[in-house]
Amino acid sequence: MSEVTMAQALNEALRNSLRDDESVLVLGEDIGKLGGVFRITENLQEEFGPTRVFDTPLAESGIMGFSLGLALRGYRPVAEIQFDGFIYPSFNQVVSHVAKHRFRSRGRAPVPLVVRVPFAGGIGAAEHHSESPEAYFAHTAGLKVVVPATPLDAFDLLTQAIRDPDPVFFFEPKSRYWSKEDSELGADSLAMGNARVVKQGDACTLIAYGAMVPRCLETATAASEDGVEVEVIDLRSLVPFDLETCAKSVEKTGRAVVVHEAPLTAGFGAEVAASLAESAFLHLEAPILRVTGYDIPYPPAKVEEHYVPSVDRILGAIDRVLSF
Repeated sequence: MSEVTMAQALNEALRNSLRDDESVLVLGEDIGKLGGVFRITENLQEEFGPTRVFDTPLAESGIMGFSLGLALRGYRPVAEIQFDGFIYPSFNQVVSHVAKHRFRSRGRAPVPLVVRVPFAGGIGAAEHHSESPEAYFAHTAGLKVVVPATPLDAFDLLTQAIRDPDPVFFFEPKSRYWSKEDSELGADSLAMGNARVVKQGDACTLIAYGAMVPRCLETATAASEDGVEVEVIDLRSLVPFDLETCAKSVEKTGRAVVVHEAPLTAGFGAEVAASLAESAFLHLEAPILRVTGYDIPYPPAKVEEHYVPSVDRILGAIDRVLSF
């Protein structure tokens, strides 16, 4: 048992995967000698050489197309997109080819490709460096989408994603890179596609992913001071989505609030709310509410605290669902 950050956990998952499987390759902008903007790939090129850990040109469409070609040739590429807002030039490759190839080949041509995307806000970054584009990819059939909230889950989910035969978009919450956790990596592995109940409660269910999981835990602590015990669920995976765990919790509490940083309209919280309304309607005591970013472009760093869901905003939603 030792204290590790999420950045260290991701680095260790990549190192183990490179060591265990020679078909694993790591590529992206400045991920070689520099070790990436966030140093997630630090020292990997030194250990495994420039043919397995290598820099690419500044061309996200090229990174995606090249990675697809590698996957179809039997490799397991792990591509890094330097920041969330830089991913859009690759979107045609993703939607038209990466997501479709295994289906179109009737399973004969798997695409074992992982795309690592540092995403979301909370670090005071510049424009196009704090976006939450996960709903685009969750909506694209053929892709898996996962989001760790803790170092342990970062290690487990990335290890599983690299071994998966399908393309996996791996969204890493930037504000959690330096979060620490006392854990033995790999000791308590939970399979991709399973949500985790991280706090038990009976008054209301908070459902979140990424950096909003610890924010919901902060909210739960504040609520408990007033005698309100809320349950907190970490989705971990958006596709596949663990509706069963969420519905079981809502059947117990009768109320739900979904929290994410992305804008409200057509955000993944809408899918969670709709699915729960279909599967747990008779158990609901109040409407399902969402606490999210606003329907505006991500704001300048000086005012991002007003955009990202806060403890007060989440507490306000809990008060509303408890008032019905």
